[in-house]
Order: sequence, then C-alpha cells, then structure tokens
Amino acid sequence: MIWQKLKSFFASQPTPHLVFEDEWLAVLEAKLPLYSKLPEALQSRLRERMVDFIDSTRIEACGNLELTLEMILVVAAQACLLVLNREGNPYPELRTVLIYPSTFSSIQKSRDESGIITEDEIHRLGESWEDGTVILAWDSVRQGALNIFDGHNVTFHEFAHQLDHEDGATDGAPGLPNTAAYRSWARVFSKNYTDFLDQLERGKRTLIDEYGATNPAEFFAVVTETFFEKPRQLQKKRPELYEKLREFYGLDPAIWFNQ
Repeated sequence: MIWQKLKSFFASQPTPHLVFEDEWLAVLEAKLPLYSKLPEALQSRLRERMVDFIDSTRIEACGNLELTLEMILVVAAQACLLVLNREGNPYPELRTVLIYPSTFSSIQKSRDESGIITEDEIHRLGESWEDGTVILAWDSVRQGALNIFDGHNVTFHEFAHQLDHEDGATDGAPGLPNTAAYRSWARVFSKNYTDFLDQLERGKRTLIDEYGATNPAEFFAVVTETFFEKPRQLQKKRPELYEKLREFYGLDPAIWFNQ
C-alpha cells in the first residue's frame, strides 16, 4: 500500500526533513492552490511539517476507496498548515486519519428530558474524535483544497477540532499558554459568537457559515475555515476575532491573499 511505501521511503532517508520529491511538489501545486500563495519560507516549513505528519500518523482509505499519493499529500498539507509554526509533532495526540470516498454515516446518541436515549444515523463530511482519529470524505477534501475562496474546507474544520481537543475540553478554546490568554480568548470569542448568533436570528447574511451557530466548538472550527480562506473579509468585518486567530496560528493569511 502507498502509505507503507511512503513510510519505508522516509525511514530510508539520512535526512528525511530535507527530502521532498519533485512529484509531490507537482501534486501540491496542482491540487492545493493555497500552497502557491505561501511565501517561500512557509512553503519550505510546510513540506517539513508534512514529512513529520506522514511519519507519525496512520492514513487509511475506507469504503472501497484506494489510497493515493494525492490523498495523502492534500490531507497532510492542509492539516499541517494549521500547525505550521508549532514545534514537535504536528498533532501529538493524533493517531489515525480515515478517508472515505464521499459522505459517510455515523450514529449520534441523544438524551431527551425524560432520560430516554435515542440513536440517529447522521450523514457527515468529516468527524474529529478525542481519541486521536479524524474521518474525512475525500470528495469534500479535494473540492475544499481546490477552492480556496469559498470559506469551506472540511480538513481545516476537523483538524481545528483536534486542536480544540488538546486541552481536554472541546469547547471552542484550544490549548493556550496561560490563564490571561484564555481570558482574552473567551472575551473576544464570546463577543463575536453572541453577535454572530444575533445576526443569524435577525436573518442577516453572515461571512461565517451558519453551521458555526451549532455551539462554540463548531464556531471555532468554522471561523478557522474563514480565517484561512476569506482572511481579508474576516479581518475587515471582525478584526478582534481575526487578530486572536492570527496570534493562535502564528500566521497572517490576509497577507497571502494580497499578493
């Protein structure tokens, strides 16, 4: 399988962080237009991060899908863009990425007021689990990678959830350095989340996809999509929110889209 072949290749290299095949570059340039917008230094850093990601994460195809080099590189590149300036393993808690050909089903349990638990079959484009598993629908991953201006990217969304998981609570606040940082984050995100809900209630069009109204965790994941794909609009409409995301990710995508 191609994943095992890639792992064997990396293991055989004396300096794996400096080796990146021309073939892989061609895939990134063709299938991930955002890559070409990055400054050269960030492109180089992204390639290094991708090597780490592939080396530490098991990537599997499901539902009769045949895993390809394109799938591995497109998923790895987008996941690593979120942690471009992080040291160590890109996602230390991540173990497995499962890729389905298209929308997949999962069972969602809910409890009503009387305590009765019901199970519903939900169709999804992606999921992120606290046990270190991410599940993605390949057709959505591929389309999200190709269209870098629509504000929709399932890979960014699910890996933002992985970052949210890391501090133990999936609540819209990822791991931050100290109490003061959490307080500042809570103030800005609460203010913008409340205003976002108010806009939706009043029937206004919003830059941020309405799925972000589901709960604070989904708001963080959705605004991450917006941050990387509609950065200039987000910076203009919600400057405090943009600045918090810029601080957290250590990146300023609005600059890339000015080029």
